[in-house]
Amino acid sequence: QVQLVESGGGLVQAGGSLRLSCAASGSSLSINNRAWYRQAPGKQRELVASILSGGNTYYADSVKGRFTISRDNAKNTVYLQMHSLKPEDTAVYYCKIVVGISPYWGQGTQVTVSS
Repeated sequence: QVQLVESGGGLVQAGGSLRLSCAASGSSLSINNRAWYRQAPGKQRELVASILSGGNTYYADSVKGRFTISRDNAKNTVYLQMHSLKPEDTAVYYCKIVVGISPYWGQGTQVTVSS
């Protein structure tokens, strides 16, 4: 059984920074893909950033140059460093990992950016 524990969300003023963390636990983790999604009220969940096992990264256009996804394989943890935050970044952020072909989701962490 794979469990994901997210942390790092909170309230920040526009222009500020936050770092989200997502730690995975479970036996024999072979993680193929790690990603962060977000869902704002009344909107669909959207992919924010992802990092493949080989290290390739993807960013949504709306966060390019401001957010950075990274991982610590030894800790089975994926991070999302967010800078220059904007009110439109306000959402619940979810991490997702793919172990083999099976996806697992975190519980979500709220990020609120005030103007």
